[in-house]
Amino acid sequence: MTDFAERTFQAHRGLLFTLAYDIVGSVDDAEDVVQETWLRWAEVDHSRIERARAYLTRIAVREGLRRLRIARQARERYAGPWLPEPWTPSGSPDGMERFGAACGAGGVEPAGGDPADGVVRTHNVSQGLMIVLETLSPLERTAFVLREAFGYEHAEIARILDRSPEAVRQLVHRAREHVQARRPRFSTEPETARAAAERFLHAAFGGDLAALLEVLAPDVTLWTDGGGQIRAALHPIRGRDKVARFCAAVGLQNMAVGYRWMDDSTAIVLAEDAPIAVVTLIPDDSGARIREVHSVLNPDKLDHVLP
Repeated sequence: MTDFAERTFQAHRGLLFTLAYDIVGSVDDAEDVVQETWLRWAEVDHSRIERARAYLTRIAVREGLRRLRIARQARERYAGPWLPEPWTPSGSPDGMERFGAACGAGGVEPAGGDPADGVVRTHNVSQGLMIVLETLSPLERTAFVLREAFGYEHAEIARILDRSPEAVRQLVHRAREHVQARRPRFSTEPETARAAAERFLHAAFGGDLAALLEVLAPDVTLWTDGGGQIRAALHPIRGRDKVARFCAAVGLQNMAVGYRWMDDSTAIVLAEDAPIAVVTLIPDDSGARIREVHSVLNPDKLDHVLP
């Protein structure tokens, strides 16, 4: 391994990790993909490789796709709903919001210190979109990520996936239609979505059943991912009444828990001394009510979330 080859790989490590994470939805799996790519890169004759970025990307994407297929089979045996592993990219974390007396919680002081070490994401795939990507087939998800998140052309994706450009267009088209069907039909203003999320959190912290019923859409669904380690619902909870009663009974109003926005106006980190949950709220078409609630409670999935 020459110094040039090592510097070339390190220069692309952030891209490779981000690609792998968006494909597999797991930080540990993404790190394994990067490691496998490094091992493959170390074995080749670098003087014969004209486009290092394309070569490394092809290895990482194919390895990520392989691992995603294996992971999908393993997740069928998961204890309860499986949700994507949240990841806070490096950079200064947002300050923790403090709940006032009306919420009955003291809050958490803003996180301080230097920006976290790690990979800097070059694009924004929100936790809400990561959840939607779980509903795509592995091949659709990979093609969609390459095209929509990273801007690769269909011909280049075709070379990476060993498919024809027309087949890739169809994959991306189907994936885009599916994603759009799962997202709010109208463009939700960030302020509107954030206001709805604020109302939901304050109602949940206050145990205010009436306020929860007001902010939840009639057909709302709640998923909780405890991974068999934290007490959580093993099946989705559907309907405004059931979801509101579940949230009101959780008991957040008795905890000194603060929150901060994670990656957009609907992904929130709840934390005491360390993160205890990442809650993703997906609004309805109006943006004023919550249609989906996804709560990651599994502590193994919170190791890479900044407190």
